[in-house]
Amino acid sequence: MAGTRQKFSRIVVADRDRHLLSELSVMRIIDREMTKVVAGFRTTTAVNMLLLALTRASLLRRFFLVRRSRARAQSGVHSFAQRTELIAAKLGGINRPAGRLAVGDTFVAHQTGINQVYLAVKYRLAPGLSLRRWLSFQQPISETIKLTPDAYVELNTGDRVRAAFLEVDLGTEALKVWQQKTAWYLQLAVSGEFAKRFHQPRFRVLVAVNSEGRLQNIRSSILKSTDKIFWFTTLDNINRDGIWSPIWLRPMGDHRHSLV
Repeated sequence: MAGTRQKFSRIVVADRDRHLLSELSVMRIIDREMTKVVAGFRTTTAVNMLLLALTRASLLRRFFLVRRSRARAQSGVHSFAQRTELIAAKLGGINRPAGRLAVGDTFVAHQTGINQVYLAVKYRLAPGLSLRRWLSFQQPISETIKLTPDAYVELNTGDRVRAAFLEVDLGTEALKVWQQKTAWYLQLAVSGEFAKRFHQPRFRVLVAVNSEGRLQNIRSSILKSTDKIFWFTTLDNINRDGIWSPIWLRPMGDHRHSLV
């Protein structure tokens, strides 16, 4: 690696490595395919060499994922090994000793879904768009609105800014949770709290789920309260067709829309 020398196992940290670590401070965990996107690599060999070097330098920790249907490790996921002066990471990663198996780990699965959306937004931008900011949350938006969204994103579209909250749902929450979330988002929209805190006039709520069946269940639940602000799709649709394709449903109707 070329770049400024740091004291971590005498590794030489390049700008590319800093970029990867900076993105990890947002994404919290990263695997080989995510690393390919972030680092701009095309080969698995190059990715493996980079992740191995950062792991040996004690900048990353590696964990093994196992599918429930098989009794052997399938893949690895990396997280920060420690807080470092290289990157000001505000969010933690996997809180367990390195090298452990993560079977059915809900944090890993949920964060992977969020990361899929993040990478689609940042690294596969549609023409005329630019990412203005992406925020993650560790606590509710306010004392009165107990929402803790998975993320908040702002996009520059040339003539205006589009703002949206992200909710990734893997089917682990009861629908009554969505009824409360819907009420809070509607309160955020009409109370003036959103404009006060985020300095934008309006927002959408992008809901990315793990199946079409789950999508329809959440959609029906939300429609009881509103046919506004919410947009729905599946993570498979995002990965297959791209987040900017006409893959999004509104609370009412069967026509699929694009975000821009």
